[in-house]
Amino acid sequence: MLSSGLGMRLQHVRTSDKASSAKAVCIKNKGQEKGFTQMKKYLSLLAVPTLALALGACGSDEDNANDTATNDTGDTTTETAEDKTIVIGASNGLHEIILKEAAPILEEDGIELEIQPYQDYIMPNQDLDSGDLDANYFQHVPYFENQIAEQGYKFANAGGVHVEPIAIYSQKYKSLDELPEGATIIISNSVTDQGRILGILEDEGLIKLKEGVDRSTATLDDIAENPKNLNIDASSAPEMLVQYYQNGEGDAVAINSNFAIDAQIKPSEESIAIESTESAYTYVNIIAVREGDENIDAIKKLVEVLHSEPIQEFILEEWGGAVVPVSE
Repeated sequence: MLSSGLGMRLQHVRTSDKASSAKAVCIKNKGQEKGFTQMKKYLSLLAVPTLALALGACGSDEDNANDTATNDTGDTTTETAEDKTIVIGASNGLHEIILKEAAPILEEDGIELEIQPYQDYIMPNQDLDSGDLDANYFQHVPYFENQIAEQGYKFANAGGVHVEPIAIYSQKYKSLDELPEGATIIISNSVTDQGRILGILEDEGLIKLKEGVDRSTATLDDIAENPKNLNIDASSAPEMLVQYYQNGEGDAVAINSNFAIDAQIKPSEESIAIESTESAYTYVNIIAVREGDENIDAIKKLVEVLHSEPIQEFILEEWGGAVVPVSE
């Protein structure tokens, strides 16, 4: 895991203590050397080589201590293997697959990517906040900003990677126009997903949002007109929506593309309505880190690799354009 500034300072303190201890032993041994003068012949033959070894060991310890001495800023100048390991949490499926593709490229620069898969949207941020993760990759910008506002997380956006247009599916109807009066549309209970889905419904002419409402923060309370009296059910966790669709529950189900793709559902082919690419760019999926860690070289390299041509081409080819890479 990437070393924090505090950890580096503590390492320096321990290193300094070690150097001091090494010097103390050397001084003590040098004092003992004087005690051998009464036994000049036989014992001196044994004592001198032994003392030389002891003094040599002290010098070695002192040199080793100096090898990890601090620079002028007070930070240790030694970089351990642990400093080059990034522990990153990711949604299992799409996000995890992208990181696994990037891992061999990072290894060429001596950076190990340790990927921890998650199936929910809560724990990755909690584990990043606690220090169990160095970074996470699962959330889009509005969700990220919402979590910071609600939970007080001290996080930073290290860079965007891709967008996943959200889509609406139905086992019963081939288009949103076919939905009958009072039809039930099951959507995510995530507030930041609701605005996206309401935007699709508004674009399709099924509802109208209140004047001046920002779609990225819109909720069910912001619906001004609903001529078909659609029942929009926002009580389900995002990860449950695929199951509802496959079971034929409701008249239509809105599903995040990462969950759809993970279930072998093709958004561009199987959906009855899909978010426009322009709208989706508001919801770019990012690499999130703790504040300040976005400046760590290993994190910068991770983002650079994810923006590289090989990874961006992989994203486009792997999901046939249903997932769109970004380069900033």
